[in-house]
Amino acid sequence: MRKGFVFGKFMPFHKGHEAMINFALTVCDELTVLVCCSNKEEMPASLRVSWVEETFAGNRKINVQLLEYDESLLPNTSVTSATISALWAEKFKELLPGHKVLVTSEPYGNLVADFMGIEHIPFNIGRDLVPVAASKIREDYKAYWNFLPASVKKHYITKVVLLGTESTGKTTLTSRLAAHFNAGAVLEAGRDLIADSNEFTLDDLYAVARAHADAINRASVADKPLVFIDTDIYITLSYGEFAFNEVLEIDDEIFTANKATLYLYLNNDVPYFQDGTRLSEADRNQLDFSHRWILEKYGVRYEEISGNWDERFEQAVKLVNELAR
Repeated sequence: MRKGFVFGKFMPFHKGHEAMINFALTVCDELTVLVCCSNKEEMPASLRVSWVEETFAGNRKINVQLLEYDESLLPNTSVTSATISALWAEKFKELLPGHKVLVTSEPYGNLVADFMGIEHIPFNIGRDLVPVAASKIREDYKAYWNFLPASVKKHYITKVVLLGTESTGKTTLTSRLAAHFNAGAVLEAGRDLIADSNEFTLDDLYAVARAHADAINRASVADKPLVFIDTDIYITLSYGEFAFNEVLEIDDEIFTANKATLYLYLNNDVPYFQDGTRLSEADRNQLDFSHRWILEKYGVRYEEISGNWDERFEQAVKLVNELAR
């Protein structure tokens, strides 16, 4: 049984790391991925571990292990040094008995392996196969978006949700903003599943909640680091209470999928357009109160958008631009 390991801070985990691990799997029967987190780093250890575990979920050859360390005892540096390599080698021998192979993309890999008395197999030392570095991603993750695995994209994605009662321009503004920012867009699932706002069931609302969350999850791992979302789970909850006086039982994973960076609430101060499938104007205005009550109930803070269509667009663009500051 040929046991090997790779190690790294994975801050964040990226496709270069993923490629190294995939290579290591070809030269080992069992592989330990050691996630090294120091006492001076702010990025949570559990998050970094979860990225690796999710990326390689179901692969029985991999064991993800966490090493939390004190930088005063184990220096946190990428400089090639025999003294530092010897310290880390001793720690690795203590943690990983029986491991005979080390795979790295670092020049100091040879030193660490020599001190451990094991084999070092280098992988892409020149970093040309996947030209990215975690430090560059930390500086500007949007520029390196497609170097992030899906598990990591879900953490970095910026979601902007547009809320409001019927006939306030949510769908139009969602599409307009997505085009302006070259971003992704998730349109309201209810439009496809419920043909008429006057005729639907609780089961329909549960179906909408699931379908909309699935669409958000797909958009969150696509090729755009910013996504605009037309309506969310809180509006579905509001319909449940407004139409049936029922509190929908929603799974935590659906709430997680819907969680956004910025919520924009479109005021109903625009002319009402009845397309034949919407509530009456009076009910539509009552629904506005229901939506706002639900958002307050769940502690969702939002920015209010009002005025004509162009004014709404300009207000939204300003608020989204402020996210990058």
